[in-house]
Formats: sequence, C-alpha cells, structure tokens
Amino acid sequence: MTTFKIATFNANSIRTRLAQILEWLARERPDVLCVQETKVQDSEFPAQPFQDAGYSVAFNGQKAYAGVALISRTPPDILAAGFPNGDDQPRLQRATFGDLVVINTYVPQGRAPDSEHFQYKLQWFARFRQLLEQQHTPEQSIVWVGDFNVATSDLDVYNPTGLRDHVDFHPAAQAALEQVRQWGFEDVFRRHHPDEPGQFSYWDYRAHNPVERGVGWRIDHIWATPNLAERSARAWIDVAARHAARPSDHTFVVAEFALSHTPSD
Repeated sequence: MTTFKIATFNANSIRTRLAQILEWLARERPDVLCVQETKVQDSEFPAQPFQDAGYSVAFNGQKAYAGVALISRTPPDILAAGFPNGDDQPRLQRATFGDLVVINTYVPQGRAPDSEHFQYKLQWFARFRQLLEQQHTPEQSIVWVGDFNVATSDLDVYNPTGLRDHVDFHPAAQAALEQVRQWGFEDVFRRHHPDEPGQFSYWDYRAHNPVERGVGWRIDHIWATPNLAERSARAWIDVAARHAARPSDHTFVVAEFALSHTPSD
C-alpha cells in the first residue's frame, strides 16, 4: 500500500497566489492539487513554474472569473473539461489516473437567493448529478474535490442562525448538494472529524481578524465514493496557510488515501 495525497484550494487568482502555491507544493508534495477560481484565460496561465517544479498542469479558464486547474505529479491518463453538452463557464475538470477518478469543481456561488444566479447554482448541481449517472458509477474510486460553495451543516459555519438563508448555507442549496451526495459520496473530512465545530476553510476578507475570531465557513470539500472513502487515512485543513503573505480568502483542504498504487508511480 502507498499513500495518495490530494488537496483542494480556491486560489482567488492563481497568478496572485503563485508563489504561495509553489511553496506549499514543495513542502507538502501532494500527488494532486486541484485549484479553483484561477481567474486567468488559458493563454496567460502560468504553467511553466509548475512544470519547472516537476508537476503536470491542466487548466480551463477565462479572464478574471472562475477557472479550474489540476496540478499533478504525473499527467492524467484521461482528462475532460466541462459538461459533455457544453458549458458557459470553466468550472469542472475530470481526470483519470489508472482506476482513480479525480473531479475538480468550482460550484457557482449564487449571489442572492432570489436571483437567476442562484437558480443557475441549483441547476449546476442537477447537471452534475446527471453527468455522474451517465458516465460514472458509485462503485468506481472517485474523489470529488473543490469549492462547493455550500456549507452542509451547522458545524460548518460560525453563525448558523444568522446565516441560514445565505446562498452558501441556504436549505435549497444544501438540498441540491445532498442530491449529489446520495448518488454515492461521503464527506471525507467529516469521516475523520465527525463532530468538530470551528473547522473552516474560508474566511471573508471583509471581517476583522476572521481566522483568529473563528468567523469562517467550511465550503471547500473532499468527498469520495464508498470504496475510496473507506481507504481514507486522514483529512485536515491547513489553517496556517491562510496566514501567508497576500493569502486567498480560502485555504488548502487535504486528504490522504491508502491505495495499492498512486498516480506518482
């Protein structure tokens, strides 16, 4: 058995966070790092520094908004971006490493519950579940990671009562995500930290000292299908990385799995 290490990180501009990501990769050496909100069109993506560091990188982006990237120690065998029937925003990647499938997503935030953007968010989850039904099975070894833009329970936000109808803590958004979970996923972080409050991956820039005061959300996730979740060894949130110079408003979420081989083999 070997250890497969995967992480997810909403960079909120990969060019702004490039030095931090490269330093984190050098220190943590994950097999795969999935990045969201890269905010750069493909022609301007800073691929060379990752390649110089010994990583393969695949990206799908647009100018100033959204965007996803998959950084791996070995190139994936198969790579797909977006939904099969087309997509107007770069928010989804799927990569296969042998019999392991890695799905990287940046789920729409939704802006306001009474907006068309929130309806788009709910529809996005429905489209994603349809994709899973059509092209995958829960018996596969699938790890789904990214910024889901949904906190799933009261444990995952600093003020459950006051935030109840926020687009990232709205019952409709939670129900839409739950429909995807029921297809066949388990929250790997909660498998290892079932009852721990205050475990956050995002802290709003606008709040005063949000990390120190615990004013955060857990909206960045690592979920896995049952056979893979059972092989998870640990999962954690790298809170210290949120204190880096010019940090993102998110931080790295990491999980390790015991596999017969890894994508790095």
